[in-house]
Amino acid sequence: MKTKKNLILIAFLICTYILVNYMFPSKTSTLSVDTQLKDITINNEKKIIYLTFDDGPSVVVTNKILDTLKEQNVKATFFLVGSKIQGREDILKRIHTEGHTIGLHTYTHKYRQIYSSEDAFIEEMDKTSEEIKKIVNIEPKAIRFPSGSKKHLSASLLEKLHQRNYKIYDWNLSLSDGIDYNTSSAKLYKEATKKCINPNRIFLLAHCDQPNKNTCDALPNIIKYYKDLGYEFQPITNDTLEYHFRVSK
Repeated sequence: MKTKKNLILIAFLICTYILVNYMFPSKTSTLSVDTQLKDITINNEKKIIYLTFDDGPSVVVTNKILDTLKEQNVKATFFLVGSKIQGREDILKRIHTEGHTIGLHTYTHKYRQIYSSEDAFIEEMDKTSEEIKKIVNIEPKAIRFPSGSKKHLSASLLEKLHQRNYKIYDWNLSLSDGIDYNTSSAKLYKEATKKCINPNRIFLLAHCDQPNKNTCDALPNIIKYYKDLGYEFQPITNDTLEYHFRVSK
């Protein structure tokens, strides 16, 4: 009789265990599965990096960067300063011919002048666009604010820019080569490969002005790093979603 009761008790305990663990799974296990699925989704999402270069064109450095991009079969985006184009038209033509995107980075790059008013800022972009059109017959619509749009972009300026079909592109990863030309290539590499707030859509800011020789030295290793991680290098195009800092109130 005792044996029969023990068997009944064991059977009851087994049934209870099955009901609790399979029909009513714990919250902890559910969260674990959701987290795993989320991780899989992130890992399978297409990883894109936009290499962008400000402050050109310059004779030696911009050409050297173009040489590296050609060797690596990588396309990039160059935000150009209008006043630097004269005498360097061949570099502008090369950027365009080799399939890179040309963007606007104002005409003078003089902060007091370009940020004196919204109209002054737009005039700077329009003037650079006109210079570029004379040489390669395109009217760039991708723009970048010197020092970034933070504290400079208001709702009214954004509306005016959009009315002219301009699209703003800031960055979520940057090199310090625009602040300190003497930053070593090793440090630039570390800056370019550190964790990004949006690892699947990286806008990397670098510079191609005449003093940026260390950027040239770091570039091949930066490209190799992202290629090894499976990133696709893309130039900014009309289809690229706008990316800018928060609009000032």
